[in-house]
Amino acid sequence: MIHPLRTSLDCMTACECLELYRRRQLSPVEVVDDCLSRIGASNQTFNAFCVVDHQQARSVARASEARWMKGEPAGQLDGIPATIKDLTLTRGWPTRRGSLSTDAEGSWTDDAPVTARLREAGAVILGKTTTPEFGWKGVTDSPLYGITRNPWNPHLTPGGSSGGAAVAAALNLGFLHQGSDGGGSIRIPASFTGTFGFKPTFGIVPQWPASAMTTLSHLGPLTRTVADAILMMNVIARKDARDGYAGPAYPGLQVDPAKSLRGCRIGYSQDLGYVKVDHDIKKVTDKAVDQIRDLGAEVVEINPGFADPVEIFATFWFAGAARIVSRLDKKQRQLLDPGFLEGAERGMTITLAEFQEAEAMRYELSALMAKFHEDYDLLVTPTMPIAPFPVGQNVPNDVYKEWVDWTPFTYPFNLTQQPAASLPSGLDDRGLPVGLQLVGARYSDTAVLAAAYSIESRLGHLSMARTPQPSSER
Repeated sequence: MIHPLRTSLDCMTACECLELYRRRQLSPVEVVDDCLSRIGASNQTFNAFCVVDHQQARSVARASEARWMKGEPAGQLDGIPATIKDLTLTRGWPTRRGSLSTDAEGSWTDDAPVTARLREAGAVILGKTTTPEFGWKGVTDSPLYGITRNPWNPHLTPGGSSGGAAVAAALNLGFLHQGSDGGGSIRIPASFTGTFGFKPTFGIVPQWPASAMTTLSHLGPLTRTVADAILMMNVIARKDARDGYAGPAYPGLQVDPAKSLRGCRIGYSQDLGYVKVDHDIKKVTDKAVDQIRDLGAEVVEINPGFADPVEIFATFWFAGAARIVSRLDKKQRQLLDPGFLEGAERGMTITLAEFQEAEAMRYELSALMAKFHEDYDLLVTPTMPIAPFPVGQNVPNDVYKEWVDWTPFTYPFNLTQQPAASLPSGLDDRGLPVGLQLVGARYSDTAVLAAAYSIESRLGHLSMARTPQPSSER
């Protein structure tokens, strides 16, 4: 039986689904079959999935149905459809990382921590979502899997590198989608697809193997609603001994519908003091910030006081790319995305002294933001300064040279390892989604999520207010 407030399963959330399972008004088999059917109908157009395992998903769903009928669910996510990004290990499935250089016939025997935690909680993992090669850029296309497209307009990019996960979230092809974020790769596609994305504090969600981008890389959820992201975080943030960079235990969070932002002090920066932002994005963001004021927060317009750290970020990013390529032979290198190979070659020229200088500057940036958060609970900015642009290109126009040039709001907070979320704030003048970024002090993850939940209650669920419909238009 479908929820009386929903006309179909494609509009449901994980939290609603669990409640209906408890009442025995809905079966995990029904939900998974619906998801698999809609993946089949939409994936040729949008290319969100690179692996879909119908047989395994249905088998796990049937086992979940049997447990719910007995009133004995296996965990917090029993029967909830989820996906894994193709940079993250999954037992029994390939992890190709969007690259022709990877082994198509490998032995896939390990689950990464996030995959293991989802399985333990009873989630039904439908498959793996697309990424650019080794997650190297802010759009999602790869030599192996081709172009991933935005459900709001298939001629446009959904962003990246977690573009497949964001598209799956926007189309509700499963409810909980794992992304990774080394410079904005969760928040960029969340903004471009009208979904919610959360980059936790580094070390909160365990990683293994370590990313080539090491301490820039964070794992987190992409979902339609903040409540679903909170549900997912309460599972994937559990400890794993394989992660040598693990931070303090995540305390967990329960949704409090009555909680407001009264007493919260927020610093609002429209441009960080140096970013050129499209006029209509400024307009949408200003309107959203007015709604935050109406929720009781004290909002002060202020820039955090740092210069663009793009060169610091580039040093770490290109060094990570060089590390990946250094492990490949000549034949494998010839198969790489030329843009990725060029970045790796730049990374190979970085000296130890240059890397250490970048590390020192990163430390100063982190200290500056720690000082900022002594006065402000949150920093609010636009997530992106521009709208989604045409697929098949790494930059929107000749004004930008590299993907980091058009993502200036996201990568600074990978350098500082802070929690940061992007939630939908409205539509621009072309009817495309605009994202609002919330940044908190390190380890204030639950405060960021709680604030996002309150703000979402005022701004609404953009992806549910206007659900993008699969289109065959190219």
